[in-house]
Amino acid sequence: MIYRKILSLSFFALIFIGFQSVSLAQCDTIANICSNNFTKEYLSDGQEYRALLVDEQTAEFHLTLYGGSIYRFGACSGLENGNIIFRVKDQEYNELFSNQNHQLAPYWDFKTESTLDVIVEANLNLEKVNSGCAVLLVGFKP
Repeated sequence: MIYRKILSLSFFALIFIGFQSVSLAQCDTIANICSNNFTKEYLSDGQEYRALLVDEQTAEFHLTLYGGSIYRFGACSGLENGNIIFRVKDQEYNELFSNQNHQLAPYWDFKTESTLDVIVEANLNLEKVNSGCAVLLVGFKP
């Protein structure tokens, strides 16, 4: 009886570990695809912001943008453009940008005059997908 419980728990643990490995591999692939939106003039901030989203879930990424810089945000999910909706908001959640107003562009450039803390929200485009890994990449011109 106890062996059956141990065997069941082991089986579910292996399934969970396998699912995590597939999810991480999916996010790696999406990050590589998303990096194609960056030219050599943009240096990465060294981070890959990731979230596994299902249905109407929203990912939130908090960033500090330094004044006098030009930033490029690239947001991707899946193997093609248009799968993700991203918005840039200030600390009071006032919307500064949404790619919904720009044909779901996979990247956008921002110039900041002064240092600004922002929140980048990402949702899946439910007309195309209902689950997937959302990846945000940030680069800046030195």
